[in-house]
Amino acid sequence: MITLKSPREIEEMAKSGAILAGMHIGLRDIIKPGISSWEIEKFARKYFKEHGAIAEQIGFEGYKYATCVSVNDEICHGFPRKGLILKDGDLVKVDTVVNYHGAMSDSCWSYVVGKSTPEIDRLMEVTKKAMYLGIEQAQVGNRIGDIGAAIQHYTEDENGYGDVREFIGHGIGPTMHESPSVPHYGEKGKGVRLREGMTITIEPMINMGTWEAVMDDPNGWTARTADGSLSCQFEHTIVITKDGPKILTSQDPELDAKYLYHFHK
Repeated sequence: MITLKSPREIEEMAKSGAILAGMHIGLRDIIKPGISSWEIEKFARKYFKEHGAIAEQIGFEGYKYATCVSVNDEICHGFPRKGLILKDGDLVKVDTVVNYHGAMSDSCWSYVVGKSTPEIDRLMEVTKKAMYLGIEQAQVGNRIGDIGAAIQHYTEDENGYGDVREFIGHGIGPTMHESPSVPHYGEKGKGVRLREGMTITIEPMINMGTWEAVMDDPNGWTARTADGSLSCQFEHTIVITKDGPKILTSQDPELDAKYLYHFHK
């Protein structure tokens, strides 16, 4: 069932999203060569607690951590690890869900550790732009397929990357994963019609090589690229309004100016 959110519910999700965005902004100073990926988990837990929020992923289907920390060829659902020491040129994806007084927000961000490379910079730039191209399609009256088609055309046809099929966006709030499913591939004009008050995630996972994933990690969670190539992801939670899509997890008011959600007076 697809739930349409009231202005009050959307405002609570925006508060949740602001906490999540603040955590991601804080990670910019945390992620550097020589730390373990467990330091990311520690920082997130502390940040959420200090802001009165709950790390919703802990306990979800048996998952034990506040964050997913996926490195290099890990596409998603990587565990934060005390023994995984980050080094120059690692591409780190940090994905987490925040519950603030019952309101959910979900956002993943990619970080390069220390010194980057032109190849990593380009992959990150394309993945981030793909997310925004998808967000721009999230207009009242459009369909789910319009979002996926825009992302797939840009990442695969124009840039030759692999657009992951196995993991997709979703509705969110009041629970973590709800209808509708939001693939990052598809056909224009197909799928569920978008309506005012829908809250969804747009979260393309883009690989430098093939789009295919393998799920052979002993932990039963982590997905990797089938060819060992790097994978990148960016994700925002958005609400569809009569004035266009509004980002509830924005980290950059200037970049996101046209997509900012304004609280009702």
